[in-house]
Amino acid sequence: MKKSVLVVALALGVSSAFAQDLTSKKGEPMLPEANDWAISMNADPIFEFVGNAFSGYTGKNSAPAVNWLNGNQTIIGKKFIDEKTAYRVLVRLGFTSQTFKNSVQADDQDLATVLFPTLPALVVDKYKHTTTNIAIGAGKEWRRGKTRLQGFYGADVMLWMTSSKDKYTYGNTMTAVPSSGSHQTTTPLTTTFDNDPQSLTFGAVTGAVPASARVTQQKSGMTIGVGIRGFIGAEYFIFPKIAIGAEYGWGLGFQTTGKGTTSTERQGGSPNQVAVEDVKTEGKSKLGIDTDMNQGNMFGFKGSNTGSASLKVTFHF
Repeated sequence: MKKSVLVVALALGVSSAFAQDLTSKKGEPMLPEANDWAISMNADPIFEFVGNAFSGYTGKNSAPAVNWLNGNQTIIGKKFIDEKTAYRVLVRLGFTSQTFKNSVQADDQDLATVLFPTLPALVVDKYKHTTTNIAIGAGKEWRRGKTRLQGFYGADVMLWMTSSKDKYTYGNTMTAVPSSGSHQTTTPLTTTFDNDPQSLTFGAVTGAVPASARVTQQKSGMTIGVGIRGFIGAEYFIFPKIAIGAEYGWGLGFQTTGKGTTSTERQGGSPNQVAVEDVKTEGKSKLGIDTDMNQGNMFGFKGSNTGSASLKVTFHF
């Protein structure tokens, strides 16, 4: 009898030692509850900061940055139906428009009449780059576990669309046959924006060369894709409603890109003339199935980044 009582007491002692309190000292629940919302972000910078702080790293140990999950600029949110089930929403709405300008010497002037300290007249070349990234996704997540360590699994369906456009306008006119007395030319002074437009300074007479052909517009074909992805992962709740975890997945994705167009202004022919040539670039398509289809780029897969996953921190509220 004494042996039986001792065994029972030992078993109770071991179970209580491994038991986890699922509320904080203030009575706050550790795990997500029904009607909770959640948002996830990349936790790698946090661990890098903490690791450097405790390793004696003498270099610059910058404060941890808040990054998009997987570095793909995709927002991932959750809505919990109950403590074990959640809907997931994946969203990216991206629109950018960048304009670069550069001043170049005007061709239509007689430099022999420009006397010091007067400077030659200038014209402005302009380059505008626009991009569009639209993506939406939805999924469902199920959870398992009765302790701070929670496993989860589920599936996402995703749809995305991307496109870009480059437009160039030039201050100097390309002339097929310059008229008598005109200082215009068949090879006008033109900014070479394709080298590095961000290195050009507005007002600086740099980065320009005579050109017999110059691009006026580049338009990419629109990319449309669809994907479905199953995922599995685990989280550990280090504080009430704050968890560190990782997620892996396996997915199937298909995307197609339409034809693009490059428009080039050039002079030639007999007699000489100026015309704009439109060259079509052929479209392409891509089909992939791998682990993990979304890593590195949630919408629009990248084969070189498959099979990797970042640690993530998730906040529930």
